[in-house]
Amino acid sequence: MRPAIRRLGRGLAVLIGVVVGAALLVVFVANRQAPEREEAAASATPVRIVEVRPLELRLEARGHGVARPAETWQATANVAGRVVERHPELESGTLLPEGTLMVALDPSRYELAIAEAEAELASLAGELAQLEAEEENTRRLLGLEQQALGLAEQELARIERLADSGSVSRSQRDEQRRSTLGQRQAVASLENSLALLPSRREVLEAQRERAAVRLAQARQDLADTRFEAPYDLRLAEVEVELHQFVGTGQRLFQAESLAAAEVEAHIPIAMMRRLMAAILAEEPSGQGLDLDERLDFSAVDAELFLAGAEGVGWSGELVRVASGLDPTTRTIRAVVRVDHPYRDARPPDRPPLQRDMYVRTRLSAPSPEPKLAIPASAVHQSEVWLVDGEARLERRAVSVAFEQGNLAVIAGGLEAGERVVVDDLPAAIAGMALEPRRDEALEARIAEQALGEAHREAQP
Repeated sequence: MRPAIRRLGRGLAVLIGVVVGAALLVVFVANRQAPEREEAAASATPVRIVEVRPLELRLEARGHGVARPAETWQATANVAGRVVERHPELESGTLLPEGTLMVALDPSRYELAIAEAEAELASLAGELAQLEAEEENTRRLLGLEQQALGLAEQELARIERLADSGSVSRSQRDEQRRSTLGQRQAVASLENSLALLPSRREVLEAQRERAAVRLAQARQDLADTRFEAPYDLRLAEVEVELHQFVGTGQRLFQAESLAAAEVEAHIPIAMMRRLMAAILAEEPSGQGLDLDERLDFSAVDAELFLAGAEGVGWSGELVRVASGLDPTTRTIRAVVRVDHPYRDARPPDRPPLQRDMYVRTRLSAPSPEPKLAIPASAVHQSEVWLVDGEARLERRAVSVAFEQGNLAVIAGGLEAGERVVVDDLPAAIAGMALEPRRDEALEARIAEQALGEAHREAQP
């Protein structure tokens, strides 16, 4: 009986608890208050902007190349002989001034050849002088013989007349005829001698010219025995020793001029096309000019920088564009010349521009007209973010002509005076409120970069 009463008591307690809980829930729901609603004002995102404006721009073309001397001397023996003199500093890397005697070969055989040719010329000169005297004597004798012939002809005519009248005998007439005929023969002989003199003179003059050629050749051979520096130079490879016998055509040494160095820079076609368009002069109407005459290379500033060495560089000039493209890289080969690369050298801080140095090349020229340029980082997949008149974000597609350094040159889609966002927004939603702040310092840097006055050591 008691267990049943205890179970009934626990059931009533649970039921009473449920009823009380339900009553409390009803009371709470009936007395609840609606949540207050507050209008949150949309916050504007602060951004930096630059104002787009036309800028004076220097077009740049960048590339790499290997330095080489503008002029190289391959000293090769034109004559054979034994080395009798060798400069004591004739070693690779030595700097020698113009006019220095570097190597001398034995000159004795060529001096003998000169003496022989000079003696032959003197002999031929004597023969020609003798021929002149002979010609003069022959002409004088011919004149006398011609006078004698005239008298003989007159005497023969007189005797012929007397013989016809019977005043002289036939033997006298025949004798005069023989005498006149002999005189004619003497005149003819002298005339023949004079006629042969020109041919004899031509033979002697030909022999004299041949001897003069041998003399000139011997003198040239003698000069070729001495190797003097034609300009200030630096020795490269040296392959000759004292007392060595060298043959004709044997290489002795190689030297490089100190007057100038050249770099054949390999530059992408697109960069070089823009640069060439900037310096290409318009063709005058009615006049045809060659392309070389229309390209004003003097308007191009050329600068070289030693790869891997910060702050080491040289100023040069663009002298020509090599024919054809590089077959491997398909780039244009622009040749930059640096005059006197050893003049201001201060190794190791400032070395001279030497053979096989790998250098970076920058060519620049002013653009014919101002360009719209903005930071390249402000272009997002051919799109820029603008601040409109209501300080809200506008997304606009633009056409980028090209990028140069940290700048993007705009070909279309922007107008001067528009405001470009230069910050990278985490979410660029069109129409979002902005709080623009003009970055005048960045605008000044953009103008400097456009003129090429900043980031001059940037990698191409």
